[in-house]
Amino acid sequence: MDQQIVVRVADSGDVHFANIITDEMEASAKARGTGIAKRSPEYVAKKMEEGKAVIAVTEEGTWVGFCYIEVWGHEQFVANSGLIVSPNFRKSGVAKTIKKRIFDLSREKYPHAKIFGLTTGLAVMKINSELGYEPVTYSELTNDEEFWAGCRSCVNFDILTSKDRKNCLCTAMLYDPADHFEPEETAQEFTTHSKLYERFMKVKQSRLLKLLKKKETGDRSSGRKNLLQYFFNL
Repeated sequence: MDQQIVVRVADSGDVHFANIITDEMEASAKARGTGIAKRSPEYVAKKMEEGKAVIAVTEEGTWVGFCYIEVWGHEQFVANSGLIVSPNFRKSGVAKTIKKRIFDLSREKYPHAKIFGLTTGLAVMKINSELGYEPVTYSELTNDEEFWAGCRSCVNFDILTSKDRKNCLCTAMLYDPADHFEPEETAQEFTTHSKLYERFMKVKQSRLLKLLKKKETGDRSSGRKNLLQYFFNL
């Protein structure tokens, strides 16, 4: 990509991108066959106005990518959410730059907070590991009810609730400023086990597609039961 890309903290002057961003979030989730907590253009615009988002644009003003901050549990936890890159700029390395900037912004605003994320993407897991995140169980994340309520719009919400929020198709990753490995160590750990992560995530996605197919043919109870039995007896 020859165009110069600028990655910076978003502000009120960027709210006109909100609809484009949320539309792309929804389209991307559908293309992957996975779910995300749906956000409205108004919600995304508010994050921009509060200085709790990072945006990437070309020097000509074309939208490239986006990510925002959510705060939970009386500022004990911070989530870097909604990472999305325009299809025309994917595989350019801009996602990694956005993640690094939103991570740094989170540390600047909430230096004592634990930073976490939920993802179904191996590429995002790799980026997170290079920043010092580690895979964790859901029990180590915030117990803020408002956060988990945001998952209601995800297509996998019934799987999450069926296990009392202890597991789902997303992988949980956490950076604890008070107790963490150095990024070099977590990156090496991910590299060592990347094939295992990749295989596991592909199996999960495959099972999800089978579940959706069964729903489309009307065999809902059987498909859901088989999926849950497979995942939560691993």
